[in-house]
Amino acid sequence: MNVPVIEARGVTRTYGEVRAVDGVDLDVAPGEIFGLIGHNGAGKSTLIRLVLGLVAPQAGEIRCMGVPVLGPAFRDVRRQLAYLPENVAFYENLTGLETLHFYAKLKGLTLSAARPLLDKVGLAHAAQRPLRGYSKGMRQRLGLAQALLGTPRLLVLDEPTTGLDPAGIREFYGILEDCRARGMTIILSSHNLAEIEGHLDRLALMSQGRVRATGNLDTLSRELDLPVQIALKLKPGVEQSFGAWLARETGLKLAPRGEGYGFTCTPARKMSVLAALATRGAEVLDIDLKRPSLEDVYLEHTAAFAGGSPC
Repeated sequence: MNVPVIEARGVTRTYGEVRAVDGVDLDVAPGEIFGLIGHNGAGKSTLIRLVLGLVAPQAGEIRCMGVPVLGPAFRDVRRQLAYLPENVAFYENLTGLETLHFYAKLKGLTLSAARPLLDKVGLAHAAQRPLRGYSKGMRQRLGLAQALLGTPRLLVLDEPTTGLDPAGIREFYGILEDCRARGMTIILSSHNLAEIEGHLDRLALMSQGRVRATGNLDTLSRELDLPVQIALKLKPGVEQSFGAWLARETGLKLAPRGEGYGFTCTPARKMSVLAALATRGAEVLDIDLKRPSLEDVYLEHTAAFAGGSPC
């Protein structure tokens, strides 16, 4: 039986009167990319610090790879963890290669691991350049290379794509997919819901220090019964008769949408509605389905309690 990489039971952490993390229960399975989603102040960063053993819970317990985070055995487990914060700080006068050599020595690794990682994150051309000449995106790439030193079993990322251009973001998630394929577990916290949506196996929605829901996107969408959006491109001149037929047969209302028309229906009705549309093949030139997005799920869940925007 696989032991969860992270197990949290009733974890609470307060700062004065603020309950930054409030009775959190959470499991993260081996080899998954797990998202922590929530507004600023939801408790994500505090929960990450608790997982890493940087702060101690005032109630409850966290286990990492089966070992209590506050226990004496966690010292050895910590060597298998890596963390990339949102804002990476390095020594400005060191080169990229010297920086990785420095961290490799701290981790007790051979220096030969540095150059392949610089190449992996797209910094081979800047290996001998001092960091004072690195852009924000280049620093994030270097931070990822530093985190991957020693091939950790658990990689924790907090807003990791800050400063990266679209090509860099694509490369970044390609690296994460490769890490997962090799068995690495990844915890990813980000405000950019559209960016991370297609890369998460499961996620936890947090607000006011609590985990409000966990699961994959499809499961959470079904639980909320969020509507499916169906966009149509119709043969010119049939819009009125088609709209009347749709209302009569399905009770749904056709409305202009972009360059075509569209409507919404519940997930339970999706297949029957598509079957009905198939009978009008001569009038329907194209159909496009849009499932509820991660942002839709987030906003629907947070509508039930005081929270904030995802940004």
